[in-house]
Amino acid sequence: MAETTATRDQVSLEIRCSPKSIIKSTKQWDESFQEQTISFFNFCSRRKKKSNTWIISLFVVLHLVVFATTMIVNDCPRNSSHERCVIRSIGRVSFQPLTENPLLGPSSPTLDEMGALRRKLLVKHEIWRLVTSPWLHAGMFSLIINLSGVIFIGLQLEREFGSLRVGMIYLCSGFTGSLMSALFVQDIPEVGSSGALFGLLGAMLSGLIRNWKFYSDKFTALVVLCLAATINFSLGVLPHVDNFSNVGGFVSGFLLGFVLFFDPRLVQVPQNKKGLFEYKEKRSMNFKQKLDKPVLRSISLVLFALLVAGGIVAVLHGENLNNQCSWCHYVNCIPSKRWSCNVKASLPCEVRKTANQSILTCKSNGKSRVYTFTNLSEARIRDLCSEICY
Repeated sequence: MAETTATRDQVSLEIRCSPKSIIKSTKQWDESFQEQTISFFNFCSRRKKKSNTWIISLFVVLHLVVFATTMIVNDCPRNSSHERCVIRSIGRVSFQPLTENPLLGPSSPTLDEMGALRRKLLVKHEIWRLVTSPWLHAGMFSLIINLSGVIFIGLQLEREFGSLRVGMIYLCSGFTGSLMSALFVQDIPEVGSSGALFGLLGAMLSGLIRNWKFYSDKFTALVVLCLAATINFSLGVLPHVDNFSNVGGFVSGFLLGFVLFFDPRLVQVPQNKKGLFEYKEKRSMNFKQKLDKPVLRSISLVLFALLVAGGIVAVLHGENLNNQCSWCHYVNCIPSKRWSCNVKASLPCEVRKTANQSILTCKSNGKSRVYTFTNLSEARIRDLCSEICY
């Protein structure tokens, strides 16, 4: 009888257990869960449904295809002196001379043909270049460094926050970077492929700020962010790589990160919480978390919309901010003995053409070179002069 009574009392206690105690225990679990921290650079996905990284993989493949196409169109052996091409053994896809393109890439006319930004082409309302420029690379060096950053940062963000949000930030940052580049571009072809990467870096920073207390290796993440930004920004001082697209992309990604990057923790439901009440409680907390900080989200979204709208209006009106900033061109290209950034100066060579030859003579050192083609654009003549004069 005593055992029976004890059993009944125990059953009675289980039945009469107040829902408040369940809520209390759930809240206690939430508090202990919030105290936990996670590693930002965790390459083993914590959520199976987010482990698919197809969007960044697709972007990387597209960049590789576009660069290969660019080099095929460039055809250095045919359009330049074959003996001056770099890595001549690979034939048609060999690179322009380093004095012409120090990044191991195509010529200026090829970049123009493929859709790079240039002041005189934007004046002709070739606005479509705002879309093509983010997919072009100035050379093999920039391609490797840029895609390495995209893979390292992009895959981690995609695992953490999902393909859709990371893809939106990547594309929007690339376009915003092109808008910023178009306001400062001079009469030299510029590409902005790293603008999208800087968008990911900006989103990474805003994600770290927003979820600062949840990450255990936040300072390591900041060091990685600064290192990636420094390396890629340093490439921007070489010809054809636009640093203003990096600035525009970073600001765009930073703002969109506050809008799109939710708390990565609360979407996880622990294995030992399988009750209906606990599941509904966690779904409610997850939904609430997605709607938190509405002021910050709203301000960031409005600022991003104003940034894009202002950039579009300025580009359509043909604004050239170099007129208000005499030193800004040094942000994009620093002159060197090995290459030229001076696009306003007259041609450094004298050009003489015969029936089937072009003879270029450098005015500064008197060196001459004969080319077996006569159909030369001004951009191509400048590139060839750089081989002789520098």
